[in-house]
Amino acid sequence: MKNLRKILFPLSLIYAAITSLRNFLYDKGIKKSTAFNLPVIAVGNLSVGGTGKTPMVEYLIRLLADKHDLAVLSRGYKRKSKGFYLANDATTIEEIGDEPFQYHSKFKNIHVAVNADRVEGVNNILAALPKTNVVLLDDAFQHRKIKAGFYIMLTAYNDLFYNDLVLPAGNLRECKSGVKRANIVLVTKCPKDLSETEMRQIKSKIAIDNHKIFFSTISYHHSVTNNSEEIPVADLKNNFIAVAGIAKPEYFYDYLKCDRNDCLTFPDHHFFSDQDLNNILQKANNRKIITTEKDYMRLQNLVPKNQLYYLPIEIDFVKDSVTFDMEIEKFIEL
Repeated sequence: MKNLRKILFPLSLIYAAITSLRNFLYDKGIKKSTAFNLPVIAVGNLSVGGTGKTPMVEYLIRLLADKHDLAVLSRGYKRKSKGFYLANDATTIEEIGDEPFQYHSKFKNIHVAVNADRVEGVNNILAALPKTNVVLLDDAFQHRKIKAGFYIMLTAYNDLFYNDLVLPAGNLRECKSGVKRANIVLVTKCPKDLSETEMRQIKSKIAIDNHKIFFSTISYHHSVTNNSEEIPVADLKNNFIAVAGIAKPEYFYDYLKCDRNDCLTFPDHHFFSDQDLNNILQKANNRKIITTEKDYMRLQNLVPKNQLYYLPIEIDFVKDSVTFDMEIEKFIEL
């Protein structure tokens, strides 16, 4: 791996130069960035996948949806539709993508739309839904064409951005200095018993106000579900296989205590082919199929319903959750 990084490093320098020039042009106003006259919150990261963005977006939905007319705008990665699409009761996962479909399925008191061009997307949301008073941008940290009023940047505890390199030698989408655009940095996937000393050490390496840095952990539920039945994870024994099409599924497998021979891993946002489904069912051999909530959205109509379950996940804060919530509400009330 180290030798490969050395080979790719010159390409990373070129990539870093290109993304730095792009950011410079936006920072100086040479390239246009559009702001809107309502609160727009962007959630994203510097690295490619695996930071826990979806649970963070859901946390914000739970925080805001009962108090505000909230719209969530995503790119809609790997969807089959084009341009702007506002989800409705007849919308399918193929039309908007897995993460937006998950938000749309779970939260009935919000609006979900997809558009690769976020400026066009917000304009279309406001035209179709003029009562919207908060917009949440899913994965838009590098989308500089739109100027959000508040940026939340995620970085995973076991893969902190300041230890990484830009693509292709590393996993960063832009240089580490991009963190300075963040109003809040959330270190995700921390151990539940993360010490104050280690928090201070991490904060010292992040170039923003330490009071704007928070720490969270993954909280898996104690039971798997198919929305009609729940089974405690402890009762699964080894009578199941695990299927994951997400970035960095190791936490999922470890929580289930799944034998690695019974784990089937697919690329992030993967749409399952007939051959994939045959392989899954053959591997399961009538055992339970446990998957992530995001994968459940893609698999629920493709495999037997009485065989498929998912493991719900949420974000918990190691500390200072009230302060985090207040920062969000304070921005919205400005």
